Amino acid sequence: MEKLDKAGKLANSLNVERPFSLPGILLGTSAFTAAGWEGSFYPRGMQSRDFLSYYATQFATVEVDSTFYGCPSARTVNNWAARTPADFIFSVKIPQVITHEKALVDCDSEFEEFVKTMDILGPKLGPIIFQFPFFDRWKFPKQDHFLTVLAAFLKKLPTDHKFVIEIRNKTWLDARFANALREYNVALALTDTSFMPRPWEMKEKFDLITADFAYVRWLGDRKEIEQQTTTWDKTIIDRTSDLKNWVEVFKSLVSNIKVLKIFAFSNNHYAGHGPATAKLFWDLWNKKQ
Repeated sequence: MEKLDKAGKLANSLNVERPFSLPGILLGTSAFTAAGWEGSFYPRGMQSRDFLSYYATQFATVEVDSTFYGCPSARTVNNWAARTPADFIFSVKIPQVITHEKALVDCDSEFEEFVKTMDILGPKLGPIIFQFPFFDRWKFPKQDHFLTVLAAFLKKLPTDHKFVIEIRNKTWLDARFANALREYNVALALTDTSFMPRPWEMKEKFDLITADFAYVRWLGDRKEIEQQTTTWDKTIIDRTSDLKNWVEVFKSLVSNIKVLKIFAFSNNHYAGHGPATAKLFWDLWNKKQ
């Protein structure tokens, strides 16, 4: 722990000027490691233990995907904190035992353990995201059933944390669902995927902003892109047109006085290389300003 403490003091003393920094917008990627990133994002030959520290010189935030598979150890979380500067923000996924296996029922102990472990990050802990699967009628016959369970869970959320909810049942994405989140200042995840409508494709128009921050996930079509590559070292799909639409969405978010900050994360499956997607958005945004 002494080494971690020393590393933490060093990392937290750094004043980082990141290339992809935007006022009020925190750009990042889904996870900070992937096959193919060495040489395309990380300098060739860099040790894996140095990846996170280097990543934090390029981006101000990361969405940690690994927590979806289970709560990490306290040592791991301490290590994340030690290797990043003071202004760095971690967004973390709720473990699947809560969102998928138990679907918010009888999971208080797992949830409390996870939040307690993430609190090791202190001020570096950002949004905590519930990524739900597509629920079939055997789990929740109707939206009403899901909202009943969700409302009971939302009432118990600690109010001093930021939470995000992503659903994958497109017929549930409506004003009623948004209002349920808004009551507890929980953000609705705005996504770009193959299975949910994007903000500009919504048939029913309603206020998508349900918290004092916004949360965007560029996810793409996993099945389609994995037929073309599983080495995430370069762009495979041209997303320029889609990201131009997202620039317009972000302009509306920035002008919304309720939105204090926007978090946006690019997945490798969106275009082939998460960092390149973030850079493309950054370039398109600056051309519009």
